[in-house]
Amino acid sequence: MTLSPDTRPAAPVDFQTPEIAFLRKLIQAQPQGEAAVQALLSERLKTCGCTVEERPFDPLAVPVEGEFASVQAQEPGERVNVIARLPGDPKLGSLLIFAHPDSEPVPDTTGWSLEPFAGTLRDGRIYGWGVADDLAGIAAGVLAIEQVAHNCAVPMGDVVLVSAPSKRHARGVAAAMRAGVTADAALYLHPAESGAGLGEIKAFASGQLLFRVTVNGQLPPTSEPGHTAFAHLAINPLDKALILVSALQRLDAQRAERVHHPALQDAVGRSTNLMVSELTCTAGGKLGRIASAATIGGAVSFPPGETLDAVQAEIEQALKATCADDEWLSRNPPQIDWVAGVTGAECPPDHALYRCAAASVARQTGTQPHVNPMHTSSDIRNPMVQRGIPTVGLGGLCGDLTHNGRTDEWVDVADYLRTIAAVTDIIRDWCTAPRI
Repeated sequence: MTLSPDTRPAAPVDFQTPEIAFLRKLIQAQPQGEAAVQALLSERLKTCGCTVEERPFDPLAVPVEGEFASVQAQEPGERVNVIARLPGDPKLGSLLIFAHPDSEPVPDTTGWSLEPFAGTLRDGRIYGWGVADDLAGIAAGVLAIEQVAHNCAVPMGDVVLVSAPSKRHARGVAAAMRAGVTADAALYLHPAESGAGLGEIKAFASGQLLFRVTVNGQLPPTSEPGHTAFAHLAINPLDKALILVSALQRLDAQRAERVHHPALQDAVGRSTNLMVSELTCTAGGKLGRIASAATIGGAVSFPPGETLDAVQAEIEQALKATCADDEWLSRNPPQIDWVAGVTGAECPPDHALYRCAAASVARQTGTQPHVNPMHTSSDIRNPMVQRGIPTVGLGGLCGDLTHNGRTDEWVDVADYLRTIAAVTDIIRDWCTAPRI
């Protein structure tokens, strides 16, 4: 019987390996900031023979296709990509490897039972702030390139690694591609949040659209501090917001009937969701007063093949039609703010890149991986949407991500080491074959 990577007997792990020491070093550098992490990565890549460029960019100035983010959703300020190249034979396959060195901001480490920046090793796991998001991913890419540079004696095509800031719409890999970085295929490295570890490959990413709708009301004609006795003379924005929530729920049901993708239908029985996740209406916490406005917040997931423009237009039309039937809303239409949006993309399982990655993972784990179609807006979309470069993603088992509001973030050490080995295999297999 072939067991999954999570259940088959684990080989003893040597915690003193250089691979683990390097990851611990990255964790320990986090308090000094993103620049300190990038400096360690750059130094390691230079020592293995890569030509390394540190290229600054302004996330707000990076032109992108099929996505957007409001200024409020982005973090201002210059960022830096570390771009490392192992030049090769142009007749052989080339590969772009990318991951992100930035993690969540560190406002407070309350709740951690372990020191967040020590890289503690315990019970087969390594713990640390950002270790799963995404220090283990970028470390695996660097160490795999190091293995190839030192040990591969046959001709290979170009290998490029980009340590690309990604959090808060930093758009590092998009900036690198705009600066001329390209390849026949791309590999995104990030530990798997789903709990499947190397048992899954990200080859499918739904798009996602985030929005807010602001509905204005009208206060009652009184100077009294309490509004309860005058409520019938006011326009309560919460009442109007609930009408619009119902309209969005109807649109969600209509889209579920009409929009289908086989991978999503097989996984969860549904291919799109419009989720109302926020309804805010308060008069400064005073329960006896009517608020002047209410805000609805929500998100839409949609499969590859649908465009952001089309989904936005559907929401606008649904709200407009509902407002036309309400006297107040027809005269005081709500304001829609599009917070952020990305387009979905996929690499089919019969593509040569997917087959190469799946074979490499199978050699390391003893079982065939499966496609995870449920990671909405995964960074695998970036090379596909921006440059038409087929892309898949993989990474080891992890858990308790700070990004998800958890503490004691960890990565499985054995799966981390298998990830390095699998990525090394992928580079060798893809880059020693003739270009497709």
